[in-house]
Amino acid sequence: MTTLKVCQKVKIGVEFISSRSTLDKNKMLGVIADALVRYSDAIVKANVIDLSNASDKASHFIDRLKLDKKRIEDAATGLRQLIDLADPVGEIIDDWTATSGIKIKKVRVPLGVVGIIYEARPLVTVDAVGLCLKTGNAIVLRGSKDAIESNKAIVAVMTSALANAKFNSDFIGLIEDTSRDSAKQLMQAREFVDVLIPRGSAALINEVVNSSSVPVIETGAGNCHCYVEASADLKMATDIIKNGKLSRPSVCNALESLLIDKAIAKSFLPSIVQVLASSGVEVVGCNKTRAICSSVAPAIDDDFYKEFLALKIAIKIVDGVNEAIAHINKHSTRHSEVIISTNSVAIEKFFNLVDSAAVYANASTRFTDGFEFGFGAEMGISTQKLHARGPMGLKELTSQKYKVYGTGQVR
Repeated sequence: MTTLKVCQKVKIGVEFISSRSTLDKNKMLGVIADALVRYSDAIVKANVIDLSNASDKASHFIDRLKLDKKRIEDAATGLRQLIDLADPVGEIIDDWTATSGIKIKKVRVPLGVVGIIYEARPLVTVDAVGLCLKTGNAIVLRGSKDAIESNKAIVAVMTSALANAKFNSDFIGLIEDTSRDSAKQLMQAREFVDVLIPRGSAALINEVVNSSSVPVIETGAGNCHCYVEASADLKMATDIIKNGKLSRPSVCNALESLLIDKAIAKSFLPSIVQVLASSGVEVVGCNKTRAICSSVAPAIDDDFYKEFLALKIAIKIVDGVNEAIAHINKHSTRHSEVIISTNSVAIEKFFNLVDSAAVYANASTRFTDGFEFGFGAEMGISTQKLHARGPMGLKELTSQKYKVYGTGQVR
């Protein structure tokens, strides 16, 4: 089926999914969750084909692509969590009576048809369908060629399960053509698609933002920073840095840049460099960093802009919170940043002036995640400021409508 045919079919499916009750939508989520677990062997088998075709790819790429029973079960758990969350559709955001006597209600409504272009993360398929289903949206999925067998298997399991439970599944569409032309056609399918969400590399996101005639919600790469302020608890700082860098280096909320206050650099820098290096992290740093730790390789300016997605980190020594904030606002991708500090004034300044979607004090950036925020799943992490920012859960996949009740008023 061509890209436009998939979009047309899904557009027709909007009427079905947007008119489902919360009870129906929750039943559908349960049906899909059960089926994913029941047929996990088939999904893993398809994933093995994708992994075999990607055998020459980098380790972080393989980590994102790989599926096993545990990951599939976790995805199913995320869908079941959506069942327990409030349905935002129909929520009255505000209501009032105007001077004319008309009564106005502002209510949440689905966006319509959501398109998503994403790279080699097949579990995005599960999250995207679950979130759109709960919010009454239809979904057009366009994954990468690297995950096509996994995506086909997942969608087949979901749509078959819905059909067996006597639910229409036409609101779910997978574009199996993974050519660049199919992506371009989706970006221009404004007649059928209401909003487009890119998830993946900075290059992919930039291409969609620059080329799409369909309105785009921009998700972002994650050059996430940790600033260790002069008053920091250094054991806490070490734990947070280790978690941010080592727990899963291939994800967008992993730590990529470390800023250390010059007041504690001589006492803290050698120990944290040793901790990172002993865990296999390639450490690069500014001249001041290298003057204290000669084992650190020199960093070029470009290193401070990079999302490494690997066991690599860039370190810079800064003179106080103001320089830390300036460095972050210049180099970050506006994703997630953390200050480690016991100084409430420094913390509040950091919160107020760092221009990122998620700003932390004394906690790992690895929490920037729909599941961890209690959203059940996420459509992506938006780094833009219009409509949605940060992890995109259920409410971020709705728009609004005004319902106006009159008694014959004319203007």
